[in-house]
Amino acid sequence: METRLLDPLFEPSSLAIVGASPDSWYSSRITDNLTSYGYDGDLYLVNPNRETAWDRDCYDALSDLPEVVDLAVVVVPREHVVDVVREAGEIGIPAALVITTGFGEADERGAELETELEATAEEYAISVAGPNCIGLANAREGVVLTGLCSRQPEPGHIGLASQSGALSFATFFENAADEDTHFSHVVSTGNEVDQSLADYVEYMAADPDVEVICTYIEGVTEPRRFIEVARETVATGTPVLAVKVGSSDVAREAAESHTGSLTGNDAVWDAAFGQAGIERVPDVPDLTSRASAHAAFDPPDSSRVCVASTSGGLATLLADLAEDRGLDLPQLTDETERALLEMDDLLTFGELRNPVDIRAAGAEVLTDVAAELFDDDSFDAYVFGIGLSAVDAEADAIADRLLTVAEMTDAPVIFLWTGRREPADLDDPQPYERVRAEYPLFYEPSKAMDALASLVRFDEARDRLVGRPPFELDERPATSTLPTESTITWAPATDLLDSYGIDLPATRSASSSEEAARYASRIGTPVVMKVDSPDVAHRNQIGAVRVGVDSPTEAQRAYEEIVAAVFDHDDEATIEGVLVQEMVDSGVEALVGASQDPNLGPVVTVGSGGTQVEALQDTTHLIAPFGKGDAYGALKRTDLPARFEHEFGPDASLASLANLVTKVGNLVAKRRDVAELDLNPVMVRPDRSVCVDAFVRTD
Repeated sequence: METRLLDPLFEPSSLAIVGASPDSWYSSRITDNLTSYGYDGDLYLVNPNRETAWDRDCYDALSDLPEVVDLAVVVVPREHVVDVVREAGEIGIPAALVITTGFGEADERGAELETELEATAEEYAISVAGPNCIGLANAREGVVLTGLCSRQPEPGHIGLASQSGALSFATFFENAADEDTHFSHVVSTGNEVDQSLADYVEYMAADPDVEVICTYIEGVTEPRRFIEVARETVATGTPVLAVKVGSSDVAREAAESHTGSLTGNDAVWDAAFGQAGIERVPDVPDLTSRASAHAAFDPPDSSRVCVASTSGGLATLLADLAEDRGLDLPQLTDETERALLEMDDLLTFGELRNPVDIRAAGAEVLTDVAAELFDDDSFDAYVFGIGLSAVDAEADAIADRLLTVAEMTDAPVIFLWTGRREPADLDDPQPYERVRAEYPLFYEPSKAMDALASLVRFDEARDRLVGRPPFELDERPATSTLPTESTITWAPATDLLDSYGIDLPATRSASSSEEAARYASRIGTPVVMKVDSPDVAHRNQIGAVRVGVDSPTEAQRAYEEIVAAVFDHDDEATIEGVLVQEMVDSGVEALVGASQDPNLGPVVTVGSGGTQVEALQDTTHLIAPFGKGDAYGALKRTDLPARFEHEFGPDASLASLANLVTKVGNLVAKRRDVAELDLNPVMVRPDRSVCVDAFVRTD
């Protein structure tokens, strides 16, 4: 679907509320919010059943307005929505925000109306947000088009696109505002009949004032486009964070009944997010807390972190959390350690290391401690943990020092304040509230370290993605055809694999025991023998494989035994032949497979292979096509590098397997008729990765 401009949705210079009435809970709240929260454009009310409302004239229709507005906000019964949007399109209104519910998420009639609405949007090239959405807000422009917003949004640098309406404002916005975290844009995407999650991310990524984009995802209508938009967003310097629901069966059912969309295989979504540089976070508080760090700081130049705390126990906990997240804690230089030990007001004894235990007295000289740490070139990011009350009289002075510390460096500085936050007698604002009004402030050690790790991971993802090719599929038809809806036997399968440069062992197909003996002699024993049949998917399970056949005579006997085993399993099975194959008996066994995901398209799976593949459960995924860098990244997420090093030593290269994985990705990205591909085992050696067995099924 063609993406249309979203400025009229987020920055309308004029708008009309169709269905505006003080008697309507939702339209009345939208109107109240617009007039109360600073919208300074032209506002019109459309309601043929009223003459006035809010001391304004009401118009019978959009066509009666004195001007063509930028935006029509539609809050009418569902039976009238398509007519309103059609009228808007006919008179040249560029955008419509459809709040009305009862469409595809509701019933069969709603689904029919949604289809009509989609066709109308396309016919008139009008950008439609919704239907079934809570609304949107642009804090910079005072555009608050929602009824679920209990306070005026303050402009920030975080964009939010949520597929849950109530969560977008009643949870994300309200909880963030409680912590002085503010959004630039908030949009509830609704049923995405026209403008989709990908469109909103793309729009916000183009805004230089948006430092980070948050998403709440139930199901994606344009999965590959969304992944590509997010990849480009990250590669050009804007982090994308996501809460993606649907990892459990119960959650998937709830999402489908709520939005009418599919959530897809969760492991495949994880793979897609990883390739695109999207950071998946577990919950709403994690999303906003990490986003606050991205909005405040540029990523550090490295993962080298200094931790300083008024509590030795808290310092140790933070060190453990840092290590769990892949952050480095290099030691202080001798010069820094001496300077800290010589401070008269710092209660230190013997030695100081990183994490730095400055004890409670360190809060009194926090700026002096910070100055020494900032002068140490060993670090590119800092965490200061304050294990003292955040609200008493002494906390006022600590707050002043923290604010000063933040101004002393351009590096990311994470503040963790774990003490009391319920005041006794101090007036508002509380000391800790003064800090969080200016800089991100964390109360839980894990949340603090998650935020810092998020900054580091984004920098790594951005560097990795720069220059990477897009997730584009080659839609040109293949030059050769395969049988449809069938399991492919060895001859056409090898032709297919050969055409993509996939390494296979020397193989001949025998149609008699005498041929089997002759081929075994030509190839050179020992050989492997196995049936080639479209009716046998798992040869080992029925005894249709022989390994280590070491003479022509044994090959004759193996042929007869294999054929007998197949007919014993299925007396009507078709046997194309018995394969006599070069025996590749050294290397690490791997699995390389592929399938077509209903949402994300071609997906490659890689992991440990052989007969133990199901027991090991050591697999990861890649969305095809991809480059060798992504292939290496996938291999590192499995046990294969450790097994390979154990077999061949630390200097042995996995390049041959990375090349094979990349070729399989190219194959399934090009050959969409390949529904399933299973290369197992692949015998991996430093010089060669050989696919000794192949299963191919077509649609």
